Amino acid sequence: QAQLEESGGGLVQPGESLRLSCLARDIAFLYYNMAWYRQTPGKQRELVASITQDTTRDRVIYYSDSVKGRFTISRDNTLDTVDLQMNSLKFEDTGVYYCNADNPDVQRNYWGQGTQVTVSS
Repeated sequence: QAQLEESGGGLVQPGESLRLSCLARDIAFLYYNMAWYRQTPGKQRELVASITQDTTRDRVIYYSDSVKGRFTISRDNTLDTVDLQMNSLKFEDTGVYYCNADNPDVQRNYWGQGTQVTVSS
């Protein structure tokens, strides 16, 4: 059964860094577009960053305006992982971060359980 396992969340102070990692199990990772979303209480889940599969087409990376220049998304197709390096963290980066895997060609979409990131002084 397909599974996404996030790790790396925690409590940090403003200006510090965290690295989130998502391990994909039992999916054809090479063909999946991967993304990180975050959700805060009372708000909709929002897309933070995404990285497309690059097996059948050129890779495309997207960042939301709120994280552009501070966050970096990357994928390792040999380890089936997607990471989110988060630098210069701000209070407003606090939330639960979810890993997402999407393959529109086979209409499959999966979510991880989420990992909490708290930025507080």
